[in-house]
Amino acid sequence: MTIALRRVTADDWAVWRPVRLAALADAPAAFGSRLADWEDAPEHRWRTRLSLPGALDLIAVDTAEHPTVDAGPVRAVGMASGVPDADDPRRVELISMWVAPDERRRGVARALIDAVATWAAEQGARELVLAVVPDNTGARETYARTGFSVTDEPGEALPDGRHEIVMRRDLEGRP
Repeated sequence: MTIALRRVTADDWAVWRPVRLAALADAPAAFGSRLADWEDAPEHRWRTRLSLPGALDLIAVDTAEHPTVDAGPVRAVGMASGVPDADDPRRVELISMWVAPDERRRGVARALIDAVATWAAEQGARELVLAVVPDNTGARETYARTGFSVTDEPGEALPDGRHEIVMRRDLEGRP
């Protein structure tokens, strides 16, 4: 497997849609959105999601069959987005992070996270933050291996009364 990262925009909504739906189906508890809310969403809703101001939206594609991401159909195996904090230009949030189950532990998550971190640092951000549900130990371990640490910052409340765990990666000293 050869992985390439591809930046997607609103015009790429049809490429991003199946990846996002796969993520919501695979890990419903890991996202704030629900599959039922998106599976019949019209095109304009997908385009709007991929038009968040200042955001970076990436998919990881397996280019084994197509050496360049524009050479034909691609098999997307992951996704991630970086969204600037509207209140703090030194902070970017990592959202929509997902890797296909059969591609985990192969470096896809690290590639996506590092790409978002590099982009965020180039935008002047000093930290990359994310929120993860407490029982998603695989994701928490992946984030820890890629430079994130748990903060004391309270995360969003979950339906069961628990809160998401907020993790932070320092971007100081990056390009």
